[in-house]
Amino acid sequence: MNFNDEQIENVLKSYVKKRESEKAYYHNIKKNNDIFIQQNRERANNHYKCNKDKKKVCYENNKEFLKCRQMYYYYKKNDNLDTMIKKYPDKVELLKERGINF
Repeated sequence: MNFNDEQIENVLKSYVKKRESEKAYYHNIKKNNDIFIQQNRERANNHYKCNKDKKKVCYENNKEFLKCRQMYYYYKKNDNLDTMIKKYPDKVELLKERGINF
């Protein structure tokens, strides 16, 4: 399915218009509705309770990567990536496997 430039522009404009109207609807109507707020909090609380174990398992599986990534951001912020590469070559390899390039 090929679209010309005019059709693509129309689709993008309609999408932006739809998103703006949804945002306005939320901020003007939904956000001020106490019943909606209560239902939304209840739904979020139930979701948290039901998926707490899944989130824990996901964290446990990625714990080493998350620590390495945080270390990468620390060394990057302080302009010491060369020091990290020399000190922790195994962690650098893990980061490279996950798509973080030095």
